[in-house]
Amino acid sequence: MKDLKNIVAQFATQGTVAEVKPLGSGLINDTYIVRTNETDAPDYVMQRVNHHIFTNVEGLQNNIEAVTAHIRAKLEAEGADDIDRKVLHFVPLAGEGEQKTYYYDAEEDSYWRLMTYIPDSYTLERVTPESARSAGVAFGRFQSMLVDIKEELIEVIPDFHNIEFRLRQLREAVANDAAGRVEGVRDLIAETESFAEEMSLSERLYREGVLPKRICHCDTKVNNMLVDDKGEILCVIDLDTVMPSFIFSDFGDFLRTAANNGDEDDRDLDRVSFNMEIFTAFTEGYLASAGSFLTPVEIENLPYAAMLFPYMQVVRFLADYLNGDTYFKTQYPEHNLVRTLAQMKLFKSVKEHVPAMREVIARLTAAQ
Repeated sequence: MKDLKNIVAQFATQGTVAEVKPLGSGLINDTYIVRTNETDAPDYVMQRVNHHIFTNVEGLQNNIEAVTAHIRAKLEAEGADDIDRKVLHFVPLAGEGEQKTYYYDAEEDSYWRLMTYIPDSYTLERVTPESARSAGVAFGRFQSMLVDIKEELIEVIPDFHNIEFRLRQLREAVANDAAGRVEGVRDLIAETESFAEEMSLSERLYREGVLPKRICHCDTKVNNMLVDDKGEILCVIDLDTVMPSFIFSDFGDFLRTAANNGDEDDRDLDRVSFNMEIFTAFTEGYLASAGSFLTPVEIENLPYAAMLFPYMQVVRFLADYLNGDTYFKTQYPEHNLVRTLAQMKLFKSVKEHVPAMREVIARLTAAQ
């Protein structure tokens, strides 16, 4: 790899670079902290974008630039203070009139970007009712601020959360039986298919014109927001998957991991169940910040969203197991099957809690 300082030099930075060191342990992109010598110059975060996953880097960055510019304009219109800590800022390339916010290194076939580091900011790693409520507020507000964005964003990963597409992939995997595993899981395949029509509701509603696509984050984890030292929300981060989707993507995907009392790949299925306390806290925060623009159809189907994402992972893990573990990294031969069974248990637990979820949503919407 080239000297990382030479990569930084491609961008219109302030100050002189003191050091570039790895930051965090992200699974997709390589991330570095760039420290500068001068006290009046900002530090930076530099990333090498994984263009094998994000194949349209130009479209990806155009999405991010449109979203961050729109949020910044909203904050300015609100008269918000400390705006530079409440929205990400990507640094353009050096050069007069240069606006591009990514650098392509043709020699090493790699894409790089640089953003201003937000000082005195932190991510939350533990899911508690308090952090779940904060996440609901943060992601609901993120969607709310982007409701009226004029730019047309691309789908960074086409059909990422399209359940009908994922079911087609599963059926192809069953038909091909590449790893010779179909015979051993026929009952599981049949059980998964038994829910297919019910769980394809979102795509049907979209075709009927009653469920809109909005700009969503599509990777709503509790550590994808920054807070200050008082625990106050600063901004949402990790914007690579921001794209048009149903609001179910942000609502349901958060709950799939955050409201699971067990692990995604738990062998002990007795530990896997749906945590209503986390659901209630997240939903309270989400409706407080997103309730102003959500349609009745979107609100009514929030329990469906909570079911959809564990079900979608059942479909994806099972398809990968049948294909011979070609997509998800596995630690042992049955890992994707274990994941499938754990997500099926979670899906059923969520399904059992639909009446309770409806009661929570009715109470919260009545109180608004």
